[in-house]
Amino acid sequence: MKTRNKAQTAAAGLAVLLALSACGGAANSDSAQNSKKANTTDISEGVQPDAAAVALLPQSIKDKGELTVAMDLHYPPTTFLAEDNTTAIGLNPDVARLIAKKLDLKLKFVDTKFDTIVPGLDGGRFDFTATTMSKTEERLKVLDMIDYFKAGNSVAVPKGNPLNLTVETLCGKNIAVTQGSTGQLKRLPALSERSCTSKGQPAINGVTLPNVQDALTQLHSKRIDGILYDTTALAWAEKQQPGSFELVGRVEVGSSDLTAIGLKKGSPLTPAFQAALQSVLQTPEYKESLDNWGLESGAITDAKLN
Repeated sequence: MKTRNKAQTAAAGLAVLLALSACGGAANSDSAQNSKKANTTDISEGVQPDAAAVALLPQSIKDKGELTVAMDLHYPPTTFLAEDNTTAIGLNPDVARLIAKKLDLKLKFVDTKFDTIVPGLDGGRFDFTATTMSKTEERLKVLDMIDYFKAGNSVAVPKGNPLNLTVETLCGKNIAVTQGSTGQLKRLPALSERSCTSKGQPAINGVTLPNVQDALTQLHSKRIDGILYDTTALAWAEKQQPGSFELVGRVEVGSSDLTAIGLKKGSPLTPAFQAALQSVLQTPEYKESLDNWGLESGAITDAKLN
């Protein structure tokens, strides 16, 4: 049986967040140990290949029989590791498995630091990525990107919002962003220019960190004032760690809310991937995955090639 219930996925996410973010206070070691029962069953089990998509594959890939997908496996609930510290779980691994199944290919996950994924794709080290990557002009110069989910960014602050911050009042504050993310490269600079520097106020001080777990740790320790990060991941972490922090608003400048899988620009795989992903978006498994991870509002129906 492949269906994951919400209790299982919540337990999985809680243990991962507790182990990695070290925010403390949400559960003891016994409960974390007991939560190591995450369902790691492949959601694509039983899904049949899409003949039209398979027909678009280059013969060399058919002969190889396997795809490599690059993901930074530290971003619940879209991309992270189960308690076995081996199995990739979350929306993005689910989508990658469904694409591979539609193409009748095996799938190999490569845990890759986020800001090295695009150079890796451009250099041919991976076939594709599905890692909640939004579209930017710079990325589209070197990648083919195909929409599969709607996410966006928000700002999180300590619970109770002691500084009474809003998205528009972050001037001069220390706000964490993750290295290589759209938040770092696009959204925070655009927000700082719109809300602060264009009005003679000090710029937002972006604090670049390797991942969201480090950001949550620093927020808890009061070394930063807030976090600008994916809305989906922050909302997930807020539910897993009640009383730790809260969201104060969405950041709607600097980039599109749509996220996309990425392949090297002009990749011979692109036509097959677009066909496979369009087929995936029409499956009950796509909607099941969104529901499992509490991301129902992010569903889209058009696998648009950008």
